[in-house]
Amino acid sequence: MLYDMIKTLREDAGYSQSQLAKKLDVTRSSVNAWEMGLSTPTTHYVVALAKLFHVSTDYLLGIDSKRNIVLNDYSKSEIELIYNLLKYFDEHK
Repeated sequence: MLYDMIKTLREDAGYSQSQLAKKLDVTRSSVNAWEMGLSTPTTHYVVALAKLFHVSTDYLLGIDSKRNIVLNDYSKSEIELIYNLLKYFDEHK
């Protein structure tokens, strides 16, 4: 469910509800309502959440179970660093 995904991604990123609200320019009570399933973010905020957490909107909405990292906003050297980190973690499992 969307509300579970928002909470999980927020916690994985280390954000409080207040910090996430500030990044999205909404109130903390809005974030809380999303996470409690009392309301649903608009399409604008679903897209903003996906961009912030570097996931697809399909993943965020539970349509796609694969967690893909969207790297569109990163430079070539940053993407290379991310791939090297992933390779390192794969080799040290």
